[in-house]
Order: sequence, then C-alpha cells, then structure tokens
Amino acid sequence: MAIVKSTGGRAEAAKMSSSSSESADEYEPPRLSLSMGVRHLCDSGITSLPARYVLPPADRPGGNPTPPAVLPVIDLAALRAGATCQLAALHAACRDYGFFQVVNHGVPAHVGRAMLDAARGFFFDLPLADRARYMSADIRAAVRYGTSFNQLNDGVLSWRDFLKLLIRDTRRLDDVVPSWPDAPAELRPPAASYARACQRLFRELMEAALEALGIVRCRDELLEECDGGCQMMMVNCFPACPEPELTLGMPAHSDYGLLTILMQDEVSGLEVSYGGGWAVVEPLAGAVVVNVGDHLEILSNGRYRSVLHRVRVNGRRARVSVASLHSLAAERLIGPAAELVDERDRPRRYMDTDMAAFLAYLSSAEGKHKSFLHSRMISSPSTTH
Repeated sequence: MAIVKSTGGRAEAAKMSSSSSESADEYEPPRLSLSMGVRHLCDSGITSLPARYVLPPADRPGGNPTPPAVLPVIDLAALRAGATCQLAALHAACRDYGFFQVVNHGVPAHVGRAMLDAARGFFFDLPLADRARYMSADIRAAVRYGTSFNQLNDGVLSWRDFLKLLIRDTRRLDDVVPSWPDAPAELRPPAASYARACQRLFRELMEAALEALGIVRCRDELLEECDGGCQMMMVNCFPACPEPELTLGMPAHSDYGLLTILMQDEVSGLEVSYGGGWAVVEPLAGAVVVNVGDHLEILSNGRYRSVLHRVRVNGRRARVSVASLHSLAAERLIGPAAELVDERDRPRRYMDTDMAAFLAYLSSAEGKHKSFLHSRMISSPSTTH
C-alpha cells in the first residue's frame, strides 16, 4: 500500500505547529504536536525523528532485517471436522510458540478487506480535526484515538497511532456501534462485521484450547462467559518513518487477554521473540495471526504462554493492522483452572487477576515486556519459564 499524503492534513498540521516551517535539522515539535500523533508529524514534513521517539541504543531494532518466523499453521476447517492432529497442533502451538496462523478461519475475505480499507480511510483520508474528536488521555475510554503505546507513561514514544474500539459485552455489540466514529462513513458497518467474525473465531479457538488443556469441569461455564466477554479492537497505523532503525511501532510486550486475533495488511512488521532473537511474521495470504494472552497463560497455569512481540516500522510504506483482543468480562477474576493445579507437582503459579488490575497497572507503569504478568506471579519469572 502506497503512502497517501493528505494535503488537507498537511495544511492543518501547519496551522497547529509553527515548527513545521523550520528546517528538518532544526525541527523539534512542541509537546502539543507530539500528542497529536505520528500521522500529524508525517504531515508536517519531518525528515528526522524527534528526540522523544529515539530509543536507547540497546533497544533499537537496527537496520538489519530479521529472519522470518516459522510459525505453526492451524487449519480450522480440519479442526472443526474433528481432526485430532489439528487439536494436537493447536495445543503445541500455544505451549511452544504462543503464536500461530489460522487458515479456513471463517472470517470472510471481503469482511477483512473492508475493515482494512476503513482503517486506511480513518487514518489517511480524515483531517486531523476529525480524528482528534476521539482523543483522550483516559485509557479506560471505550472509544479512543491515541498514539504511542501508553503515551502518558512511555519514556520513549512509539511510532504508532491507534483507534481503540472497546466492546465490554460482546452480546451487546449493536448497542456500542453508534458510539464509534461516524467518519469515514464506511467505518462502522465493516468494523461491526469484523468484530462479529472475530467473536465467532475466538469462541471456536477457546473451545478447542480448553479441550486440549483437559479443562472439563468449568468448560461450559467458561465458554458461556466467552460469549459475553470483553473485546477490544485496536486499529493500528504505523506510518512510514524517516529513521526506522532508531524506533519501534510498538515495544516488546505481551497481550493482556485470553487470545488476540490479528489481521495485517501486506506490509510486514510484526516480530515475535523467537529462538533467542526476533523473527518477523510474514503475512500469509488468507490467514490471521493468533497469539496467547496473559490471561490464557494464567488460566492454563503456565502450560500455554504469552510471548513477547513488537512492531518494526519501515521508511517506505505505511502499515495498517487490526488486533482484536478477547477475554472474559472486565470484572471477572481469572485464575489457574482447578484441574491444572496440584499442590505437589503443579502448584499454582499466578494470583487471580481481572481487567481492573491490568488497567491500574497500565496507568502507573510502561506496558512493556511481560511486566504485568510477572506482577501476578507467585513464583519468580526465572523459574516460571
């Protein structure tokens, strides 16, 4: 996808920041410009990174490409048909990799394309003033346009803008959609269709994961709660970056929920912690990427593991992705399943947690690495993995 330059956005950026008339070498946007996000910075014409986006040397991705990740591919059609090999493959993927790709997943291709087109329209076609209507410093806001990872606490800002769409109870999606941005006009219908498709896929994958883990006693209750759980769609934009070797689109982190379903466009950028280094997840035609979240690691008492991942940006093309994070209701405490705890051989490794605990942590700390999950561990991180 080529970068779309919006002359309207450039003009508006010029009005909002007098620094846009300065030379590239002297450019240092004021705090307000930083809060407007990286799309605003791009429209202002910068050719070098502002200092707050430059990572310390040890954290920089550098200029060398990362090798491709060899992730398991799960055929959901075969899994639906009862193929035991696919259930075993899903179990191994969650246990050994924390990431896998899913084909025949049931998300119609036209629904995925429409969602990505709507995302591009929001980030690249709307003037800044229209996007800024949804800006908020409140990380609990159900609809929020923001930048970086957690801008209020990030020591170094990330090269990312996002639109967050939170559905607190997936059974009430129709009640939530009217609160979503009304521009572009093509955003609400495809976003709602995509949210429903992800809900169905999440339900199927969780049913299979519970079976693979041997969770029987609370299985039906958990699946019923999944049907009315929490879904957060993060619509991400990673514009082309003038100095991509100095920054990241997202720092190394794990996801908080049970499962995350990721749809990415044809521009690669997602990297997973793999074999002691980083490996890029190349988009596989017709597939979605799924990863284990912190809550599923807790529920499985460490049998499944959430894995660090990050996003690298590039200097030529913008990248758009949509991450759909799924878990139980925000107030629902999640702890290790009773069937997976044995005080002698498999002691409980995690304290119970819920969304409120995660948000409280995120509001006071940087959301990097697996720091939140480590805060919920009973045993030390070094002995858990």
